[in-house]
Amino acid sequence: MPKRPALGPAARLLLRRLLLAVVVILGAATAAFMGLRLAPGDPVQLLVGSHEVTPETAAQVRGDLGLDRPLYVQYGLFLGRLLHGDLGQSYQLSQPVSDLLSSQAAATVELALTGFLLALTGSVLLAVATAGRRPLLRRASSAVELVLSSTPAFWAGIVLLTLFSFQWQLFPAVGGDGAEGLVLPAVTLALPMLGVFSQILRESLERSLEEPFAVSARARGSGETALRLRHALRHSLVPLLTLSGWTVGSLLSGAVVVETVFSRQGIGRITASAISVRDLPVVTGVVIVSAAVFTLVNLLVDALYLVADPRLKETSG
Repeated sequence: MPKRPALGPAARLLLRRLLLAVVVILGAATAAFMGLRLAPGDPVQLLVGSHEVTPETAAQVRGDLGLDRPLYVQYGLFLGRLLHGDLGQSYQLSQPVSDLLSSQAAATVELALTGFLLALTGSVLLAVATAGRRPLLRRASSAVELVLSSTPAFWAGIVLLTLFSFQWQLFPAVGGDGAEGLVLPAVTLALPMLGVFSQILRESLERSLEEPFAVSARARGSGETALRLRHALRHSLVPLLTLSGWTVGSLLSGAVVVETVFSRQGIGRITASAISVRDLPVVTGVVIVSAAVFTLVNLLVDALYLVADPRLKETSG
């Protein structure tokens, strides 16, 4: 019987990352389930709101929800539903959580991608313009980056609303549709990432400008701008892959704040509303989906590392 070829180091690395991703998602689901069961408040009362409910009706509702069964049975049923994409039913909206999140996902993805592209574009321009320049310019850019990266999103959103909506009336204040309604929320989401991205890009760019390939390019008569944009920048973008986990977390958490401040539709606003009324199935669904997105993005980044640096294919084992 022919022997199966052994997996290479790169394949083993990706397989380990895939198994770890499954463990992380299962852990997030377990934590969400326990939080749902241990959180204060009676789910039946949350369902009926301020209406009075008889003990018989409460017992019937608990039976329908499976809350009268042992905890391990509830956990098994929870995982079974999760494997079939069933995230439960919203207490307040009486709607499947999966349908609720999918209906709002497009608005959040639009906001997150726009904010990320703004942050990446701005950080590239700032890093290219200031890397290796005079110390005064470098210190000034570092101060700006520090302020941007440490500014809370809700405060930045309020400032932008005050200036560009209430005072100058250039953009809609809340709930705007189309490109105009996306500008201020996307800028608010992008500002902290821009500060972090530009710091890392500038330091990486300055190291790249001292590499042998940069010296060779200068010897061939390459201009400084062409050297930065065509050669050094490509090498400097690789460290941003390391920030993938932080970037995803920043986009997800920032969307909650930004969509609330600007009254935009999206998963973030639904999450904030669900937390305020203790709609635990919705919160649980958001936690599980966020964990899945986080782990899948990091798995993709591991694969991109192997593409960006072929040496890892030989050393990752």
